[in-house]
Amino acid sequence: MPIANNVKLGSGVVIHYPELVNLYGCTIGNETTIGPFIEIQRGVQIGARCKISSHSFLCEGLTLQDDVFIGHGVMFINDIEPSAAAEGRRAGPEDWVVVPTSVKQGASIGSGAVIMGGVTIGARALIGAGAVVTRDVVDNGVVAGVPARLLRTRT
Repeated sequence: MPIANNVKLGSGVVIHYPELVNLYGCTIGNETTIGPFIEIQRGVQIGARCKISSHSFLCEGLTLQDDVFIGHGVMFINDIEPSAAAEGRRAGPEDWVVVPTSVKQGASIGSGAVIMGGVTIGARALIGAGAVVTRDVVDNGVVAGVPARLLRTRT
């Protein structure tokens, strides 16, 4: 089942193609819209009135406050030192630590952006399409590039 029984959906949540998502153990706030081909992992907290566009990956450890926009194909990272094996065996959950990431109220993240674990994206910040965010973004900050750099602040 694409939407697990342990998903908490607020009132008025719109999931355009429920058969084309993978949602488990997450909480989605009121009036949020979820596009197709989305994975939202356990423990993810999504606020009210957010929009999550198609082909995006929201991993464990992520919190989105209210009114956040996520463009198409946005990837969040929660492991800053990934590994397939540990001490001669396949790596398991005991071999990694979730690095939390936070996106504050009203922030917008452009299509194709990659958000590294452990960063905070400030309120009403704007992340340019294709940016790789490796450090915190200030409230109202506009960033773009690889790695993302502050271009200006919004008024």
